[in-house]
Amino acid sequence: MEYEIIHLPKEKWKGTVVPIRYITDKYYDVYVNKTDKGFAIGIEKKDFTEPVTHTPEEYDFPDKLYEDHWENAYAWGVLVDGELVAAIETDQELWSNRLRITELWVAEKYQKQGIGHALVEMAKEQARRERRRAIILETQSCNVNAIDFYQHEGFSLIGMDTCCYKNNDLQRKEVRLEFGWFPEEKKRLNREEIEIRMETKSDWYNVELMTQHAFWNKHHLGCDEHYLVHKLRQDKDYLPELSRIAVKDGEIIGCIMYSQARVVDGTDTHEIITFGPLCVEPKWQGCGVGELLLRETMKLAANKEYKGIVIFGEPDYYPRIGFKTCDNFNITTAEGKNFDAFMGIELVEDSMKGIKGKFYESEVFENLPKEEVEEYNKKFPQLQKLRFPGQWD
Repeated sequence: MEYEIIHLPKEKWKGTVVPIRYITDKYYDVYVNKTDKGFAIGIEKKDFTEPVTHTPEEYDFPDKLYEDHWENAYAWGVLVDGELVAAIETDQELWSNRLRITELWVAEKYQKQGIGHALVEMAKEQARRERRRAIILETQSCNVNAIDFYQHEGFSLIGMDTCCYKNNDLQRKEVRLEFGWFPEEKKRLNREEIEIRMETKSDWYNVELMTQHAFWNKHHLGCDEHYLVHKLRQDKDYLPELSRIAVKDGEIIGCIMYSQARVVDGTDTHEIITFGPLCVEPKWQGCGVGELLLRETMKLAANKEYKGIVIFGEPDYYPRIGFKTCDNFNITTAEGKNFDAFMGIELVEDSMKGIKGKFYESEVFENLPKEEVEEYNKKFPQLQKLRFPGQWD
């Protein structure tokens, strides 16, 4: 079966009942015994004397999408002829930096076709994008098929609640079990493990392909950063002498592209530089590649006596490398604004002390028509455009 996972907007799908039902002839028996030294806890798969059925109708509060108590809920699903046949919903547990799967359902007719796996992969992708330390979910000890499925997807038992549903959950053999999935801990690469060099013409396609992978669905549906790389190389403001790519075992895993920029104060124009994109292949993100590229090229720029760098970037990343918001430098955007994502750094102490005014980058950053981007996308393998939390539009 071919199917497409789509975002389920809250304004349309809020209150939709998720009809989770299942029949089971097995259960995980949970026992908690007090001992002289503490507690003995066990969970063991056993057989029911006869099959047990659970349906939405037996609960006073059936599962629904976008319940009010899930403040940051986000849902995807699969539609067949306009009918919802599968769905997953997540909620950001901000205080603990975890992502909770609040709903996961596949209609019986469509089970065992890979849909459940694909939906879980959506949650894993969201967790990766948001740098969550874990994905967590709950299921019942009698929902053996779900428990086995979650374990197959890499989840492990992390806890239980023996009175979540009723006060006799242990006796009823329906105990809430919590499962968790943890992203692989990535080892930071050191400078000796990668090659940082200027790109050659033979690198162009792979640099753009890597850039597309790094930004796809990050800020918008799809992305245009790979097309920006293509156009930037042809622009008068491009600085190839500062721009670099990162290569590991023959694979291009990162790049940073520099260009001329300026700060204008009335009739005074101050030449500075900016970079963008700075990106890393998704499987190598979190390994320090971007920081290695940035620190090495900042030294190059300082040696060439550039005074400073101004960027639009992620405010939770660049400050730890030394970037500050531009109000510290009396620099605003072209519209006269300042905000957390608008940052700068001096390449030498006090090198931007005499610079103030409005920041302007190359016009190439604003000249990326959607129709041109779509045409350029035909040069690369087709990727699905998907909605994720945090996109700008």
